Amino acid sequence: MEIRLIKKRFEMLAPILDEKTLRLFVATEALALGRGGISLVSKATGISRPTIANGCKEILKAENFEISGASSGRIRKHGGGRKRTVYNDSTLCSDLESLIEPETAGDPESPLRWTCKSVRNLAQ
Repeated sequence: MEIRLIKKRFEMLAPILDEKTLRLFVATEALALGRGGISLVSKATGISRPTIANGCKEILKAENFEISGASSGRIRKHGGGRKRTVYNDSTLCSDLESLIEPETAGDPESPLRWTCKSVRNLAQ
């Protein structure tokens, strides 16, 4: 019975929440259930147990609890997420320039580039 209710609430809220608020929501569900709540919520939502446990820690640390996280406008920690491809391949920009240069159109002063080549052809 509990799993069905948790799953229903999760399905209704998941599309409108960001990563942090979703983590805090599932953590509050787990904390409300008490012992075994993390496992039950994980089973109902498909969110990993460590993510739910981290959310519980955030809630229990009142000084770090900011539901909006809007002071910096960031959701993830600085430096989180995938690194930009240009950092891994320093020649990428010049290689792309040489590929599209013969077939560009439009105003040469504009930063916007027009080309007839598709992304698939450029990737090859």
